[in-house]
Amino acid sequence: MRVIYSEKHALRDAETELYGGQLVPPFEAPFRAEWILKAARAQGHKDVVAPEAFDLSVARKLHDAGYLAFMATVWERWLAEGFKGEAIPTCFPARRMQANRPPRDVDGALGYYAFAAETAISAGTWEAAIASMQVAMTGARHVLETGKPAFSLCRPPGHHASIDQYGGYCFINNAAVAAQAWLDGGMKKVAILDVDFHHGNGTQDIFYRRGDVFFASLHGDPLDAFPHFLGFADETGEGKGEGSTANYPLPPGTLYGAWKDALKDALRRIAAFGAEGLVVSLGVDTFEKDPISFFRLSSEDFLHYGGEIAKAKLPTLFCMEGGYGVKEIGLNAANVLSGFEGA
Repeated sequence: MRVIYSEKHALRDAETELYGGQLVPPFEAPFRAEWILKAARAQGHKDVVAPEAFDLSVARKLHDAGYLAFMATVWERWLAEGFKGEAIPTCFPARRMQANRPPRDVDGALGYYAFAAETAISAGTWEAAIASMQVAMTGARHVLETGKPAFSLCRPPGHHASIDQYGGYCFINNAAVAAQAWLDGGMKKVAILDVDFHHGNGTQDIFYRRGDVFFASLHGDPLDAFPHFLGFADETGEGKGEGSTANYPLPPGTLYGAWKDALKDALRRIAAFGAEGLVVSLGVDTFEKDPISFFRLSSEDFLHYGGEIAKAKLPTLFCMEGGYGVKEIGLNAANVLSGFEGA
């Protein structure tokens, strides 16, 4: 399977993350991509290429123009204001506050365009986010032109990036951009299958009122897990998008049997939708040893469910999302690819 990888991911190297009331070294760090690439090569996925150059034209169809302009300038604005640390929002538009006026003040603008405070912005963040998007788009082009699968080793990840907000380590929604690129390239219907432990709130937000993209997400119940405020089973889409969203919130301690049942139902729904291509938001933080998640999948389970996804018999692009802190993230991501190819 072709692997697309950019060394520019390392430009995203924040020093801090707000976690448990402390500023700690981020769980989302450069070692993640390096471990995954090493494991993928070890399992025979050695066709590794750099991304092509793409501009933001496709991303602009999905993300708010003001948001993209903010992300392109926020670090320089932060420094110009004389702040010494990394950019972390301290004030958010909450209930009964006006949420439709982005502040001129950079500190206020951070809160307006962020949905969570854990993700610090630092030097190189935006350049790395653009490179990650290019990794996704290069994979999408390869699949569209050849019909063969690809693995876009995206870092930073993307599925939490919504129309106009960042958070959860995500800045541009890579999977959404890939899906839109396929639609622009001639596909009529595309599916996004999100198997990350955390709900893909950004992807849902982008496509919730559209009928050309089916979004299915298997994730920790929002009552128990980040991002908390989206991803319930009764969220099924609106307007043209009614019926095009399927959420599978699962409880703490979920084992592979229950998780696989949800996967099979999601794939059934994708087939019924008539998708012509499948983008997989591949998060391996469902692993039993992941430090910030609570599912209990084993490394062998990842190999098995790669084969389940292959049964959809669709042109498939894997976009890397989460998986943290333990070296098995490399093995587990590679196992999904190998299971898919071996089916």
